[in-house]
Amino acid sequence: MSASKSNSSDNKIIYQEFGNGNSAATERPIQELPPQQQNLRIQASRTGRKGKTVTVITGFQSKPETLADLVKQLKTQCGTGGTVKENTIEIQGEHKQKILEIVTKLGYKAKLSGG
Repeated sequence: MSASKSNSSDNKIIYQEFGNGNSAATERPIQELPPQQQNLRIQASRTGRKGKTVTVITGFQSKPETLADLVKQLKTQCGTGGTVKENTIEIQGEHKQKILEIVTKLGYKAKLSGG
């Protein structure tokens, strides 16, 4: 009888409540709406960013690939950095008016929010 050592990289599930680990079964599909049906909010925020202003765009109902393409376009047209976080886009700096013009030209319904 030979004893085999298990590597530390082996992931053994001791208890699992649902299914056999197939995460695709528990994920909810993201319904992608056309731009005309999405209501976006554009606001400048400083909270939690050490005083640096970030323009936040919320209200997206799109796939991550669509948001990645849109954030790339916004970053190049604003000349600054940005990222996608949980179906929101954050662009560095205060670019509310410029982003409003860009997304309305792309067919989105958008409003400025906040002061």
